[in-house]
Order: sequence, then C-alpha cells, then structure tokens
Amino acid sequence: MSDVLQTILSHKSVRSFTSEQLSGEQIRELVSAAQAASTSSFLQAYSIIGVSDPLVKKELSTYAGSQKYVVKNGHFFVFCADFYRHKEMASNLRADISETIQGTEALLIGTIDASLAAQNLAIAAESMGLGICYIGGLRNNLAGVSASLGVPAHVLPLFGIAVGYPEKVSEKKPRLPFESVYHENRYNVDKGMLNAQLEEYDRTIQAYYVERPDNSRETTWTEQATDKLRIPKRVYMKDFITQKGWAKH
Repeated sequence: MSDVLQTILSHKSVRSFTSEQLSGEQIRELVSAAQAASTSSFLQAYSIIGVSDPLVKKELSTYAGSQKYVVKNGHFFVFCADFYRHKEMASNLRADISETIQGTEALLIGTIDASLAAQNLAIAAESMGLGICYIGGLRNNLAGVSASLGVPAHVLPLFGIAVGYPEKVSEKKPRLPFESVYHENRYNVDKGMLNAQLEEYDRTIQAYYVERPDNSRETTWTEQATDKLRIPKRVYMKDFITQKGWAKH
C-alpha cells in the first residue's frame, strides 16, 4: 500500500490541538497542495481565508456552536466559493458575466472546486503529521461569518478546516460497507439488501462506541443520522445565498 493511500485510509477527525502554530512555510505548502486539485474548466472558483487572529477565531467559534478547536489550533482555514475575482476580470475586459455567476450552476462549480481543494489540503496536512477537522458549523450564521471575514458579494463561505498538532486523537470511525456506497453500472435499489447492510453497520458502530469509554452513545448510526435529518436546519440558507448574488436561476 502506498504512503498516500495509507494516509487517506488512516483519516480521523482531530478535535483537540496543542497551541503550537503552523509556520508560514507550512501554510504555503498546504495552500499549494489545495491549489493542485482539479478545478472545473480551470475557473479556480474558490478562495481560502486563513484565520490567525484569536479574536476572529473566537467570533467564528461562536457562530459554529462554540467549538473550542475553532479557537485552539495551529491555523484555521475557511474555504469559500468565489466568483468575485471573475466579476472583476470580466469588468476589466468589458464583459458581462452576471447572468452566469448568479446561476445555480455557478454555485455548484464554486462549491465543488472549494471542496476538492479542501480535501487536498486535508490529505497534505495529515501526511505532514498534522490533524484536521472540518467545521461545517460556520453555516449556522453565514451573515456573521461573512462580516467577520469581510467577504464581498459573490464570495460564499462554505466550511472551515482546523489544522494543527494533535493533542488527543480518537479512534477511526468505521465507514459504511463498500457495498452500500459503491454501485456497478446502475443504482442498486434492493431494499432487502440495503436494510441488511444497515443492520450490520449499526452493530459495527455500536461496538465501536462500546470500545470508547469516554463516549456513552447507545444509539445506532441509522438513528443518529435520522435524528440529524428529522428537523430542517439552516433554513435561512436559500434566501441568504440569493441575496448574496448566488443561485438566482
């Protein structure tokens, strides 16, 4: 097995970091790795905002549910879908791209580009012996996040990544069975097979939690996931995105 594959398969989220900060060289290497990711039509429709100011980190932590590892880490990166620079480029060339960048497709392009770049950064960080944790909680309050980071129209913060030196590392969480995720040629809609796979996975997850003495969860994965989806969250999102110039058609 290659070192790269071993790094990917060994991934686990880290939620406890030391106070040691990343060096400027490390930050540059990580961003360079992010930029090496594939990008739709070479548009590179994303930006990365590095947050080192403790006060801004604290603000972002508050928006994300007061997660302490948003404040205490080696460096905090915020990934944004970004067509601001494209709008400026087009203006310089006296071209009108407003209809395109206001479309849902543009939102998807920016989101996918940012996600691909982020995963490259995550893998690079872990290959350097660092830990990472994705922070989707920033989307709890995108108006606040946008204000804290000073982002203009056509820039949409999507998520953060806390990176740093692990202080405590949890065990790797088992993922869904291969057969539940991979479909050959056509989507498999065999409900009997799916339910059997889910029952097996529930037993696997319950066994995982039993082996973690600091975790008292007794619910199954299917119960956890269903509870997460039972009540709609961030229902302001569509209006906010539209107001910021995205997904108008």
